[in-house]
Parts: sequence; structure tokens; C-alpha cells
Amino acid sequence: MLFSSVYELPKFPTMPISRIITDEGPRYALFKNGSHTVCNGTPLSGLVETDQVVTNPDLLAPVEPTTVYAIGLNYRAHAIEMDKPIPEHPVVTMKSPTALLAPGGQIVLPRYLPSDSVDYECELAIVIGKTCKNATQANALEHVLGYTAANDVSARDWQKIYSGGQWCKGKTFDSFCPLGPVLVTPDEIGDPDALQIRTELNGEEVQCSNTSDMIFSVADLIVFLSGSTTLAPGTVILTGTPTGVGVAREPQRFLQAGDQVVIEVEGIGRLENTVIEEVT
Repeated sequence: MLFSSVYELPKFPTMPISRIITDEGPRYALFKNGSHTVCNGTPLSGLVETDQVVTNPDLLAPVEPTTVYAIGLNYRAHAIEMDKPIPEHPVVTMKSPTALLAPGGQIVLPRYLPSDSVDYECELAIVIGKTCKNATQANALEHVLGYTAANDVSARDWQKIYSGGQWCKGKTFDSFCPLGPVLVTPDEIGDPDALQIRTELNGEEVQCSNTSDMIFSVADLIVFLSGSTTLAPGTVILTGTPTGVGVAREPQRFLQAGDQVVIEVEGIGRLENTVIEEVT
């Protein structure tokens, strides 16, 4: 089921995990009551709260990925808008961890290898918390550390024209993987296959959907990707984008320097980034 542009994402309390800049360097924290309580440890090793509380820190991406998988054409309405058949199996590409971008960071339009068709893609991101191989439908979700919001930024020309038919180059330029603002644990997120998801571009809603429109569920993706393949802790899976991408619009609408992009996922929050041009 898709939702109209007047739908407002529900708000409910969570205790998300943030990753922040402190005087001691990057630290994980628990975000509660509007402040960040600094923790010792990591989400993978276990977090222990300290008495250090920080208000309005600079945020980092809430996870440092070991690997980033990205799934294409995973929303029915998006496959239709791209005039593609509904996939029988997940369509998989990858991003380099060096594409990671923090909340509030700047998406950089490539100019050394120029692109004039950089697109936004709101996505739910899965973070794997323990080594996962040959997962089953019954145990797939037991491997999930948490969820965050993602923008699977894509240079459509490098994705489709200049890379020999492979999508990786067009999806892995520096800054093309914004994640955040926080990591929300499975017990707080509820059903990951029933979350509102949307994109705002310069204050205008351009994508609005629900993860229930995904062709392959969160569990389906973990089962598929872990088949005969080890997913290490810290693996991030971008689960696909809904209808409304810039390349499918009439006229097409691509990111420009000065744009403000907001990705919002129910129960996770707003991932906000600005757009600039690369300086060569």
C-alpha cells in the first residue's frame, strides 16, 4: 500500500544509538530525552553508559560498515515506474564503505569524473550484528543489530552508460552513502516490513511509500545475501527505494548544488544532507 503526500509519519519514543564527535574522538551514545549519553564499547561488543551527557553534538554515521550491499528494484511501484519486470530474485550491487556520509554532511556531485544525473533514493538500511551465513526465514532477523535510514545516492549516467553495465561505480562515489541519524534496535522498530518512508527535496515531498511495498522482505534479503556467503558484523544492506526517484520523473529531476535532501523512515528519524559540487 502506498500513502498519499499528506500522510505524516507517526512519532513514538525510542532509545536509539548514535555515534557522535566528542573531545576524546568518536563515541557511541544512547539518545534519550533530547541528549546523548556517552557509552563505552560499541553496539557490536556491548554498550555501557557513562555519566557523560552531550547536547547537540555533531553526528557521525551510526555504523562503520564492513560491507555495503544495495538492492535494486525492490519496490513494486518503483519497478513499474522504471518500466522493468518484477524481479524473480533480488537485484544486488555494492557500495564502498568509503562512500559513507554522516547526517548533516555534504553530498558531493562528481566533477573529476563528471555526472549531471545524480539521484536521491530513500531506503531502509539493515545492520547485521553477528556473523551470518546460510540464514533461514526462521532465524534471519536474529542476525539484525538494528536499522537506520539511508540515501542510496546514484549517478545514473555512471550507473547505466559509463561502467560496462555494472552499477557499482555510479553508486560508490565519495559521499554517496549517507546513513543515520541513529541506529534503532529491532525491539524498538517493530515490523521492518511495515514502515513509512519518504524523501523531501528542498522541502517538497518527492517520495512517500511504505516498506510493505517491498518485493523481497528484510528476512528474504538476509537469506539471499547470506547464502553460501558470510555476512560479517557491521554489514549494511540497503533494501531498495520506492517510487518517485528523479530519473523517472517528467521532466527528470536530479540533485543540484545547494539542494537540501531529507530521508525519513518511521521510528528512525530524519537524515538531512546538503549538496555541493566537487572541487577539482
